[in-house]
Amino acid sequence: MFQNSRAAIRSPRITAGWVIAVISLFILLIVAALLLIPREASPNRLAVSILPLLNASLNGVSGILLAMGYVFIRFRQIKRHRFCMLSAFSLSTLFLVSYVIYHTIAGSTRFTGEGWIRPIYFIILISHIILAALVLPLALMTLYRAWQSTFIWHRQIARWTLPIWLYVSISGVVLYLMLYHWN
Repeated sequence: MFQNSRAAIRSPRITAGWVIAVISLFILLIVAALLLIPREASPNRLAVSILPLLNASLNGVSGILLAMGYVFIRFRQIKRHRFCMLSAFSLSTLFLVSYVIYHTIAGSTRFTGEGWIRPIYFIILISHIILAALVLPLALMTLYRAWQSTFIWHRQIARWTLPIWLYVSISGVVLYLMLYHWN
């Protein structure tokens, strides 16, 4: 009797874990295809030329909201924490949609910087790409655990999610500046 009730309790988490894994893998494959499959840029490239600035802005505001959310939870202001974190997740989702639209139409932009800035750019870029791939499932699982009111688990994974998500948000802005203003 107890084993069946435990299985019933665990199965939604297992299902949620699989759903989060499938969503994360699907998005990762879309982004990888956009970046790795060579193709010609669309003649509509000018129509999306504002999107890199929008993407950097969404990343920057998301990073600010994440930091504010952290401060709010440290002061036990749960409603404000929740608002900031859900807003950061919403902006990150908008960023992802905008990023996919931009790269579908415009393709990738090459970094042409030379000298000491070049290896720095690629170190930041590679770490950003790896951590961006990790942050999506972490953020989804963190939000899911909060939604399920399993706050002990939420707090444990949030300790990993927050610094990675902050790094991805901040490094996204830095990469934008390096690619479009210091290139």
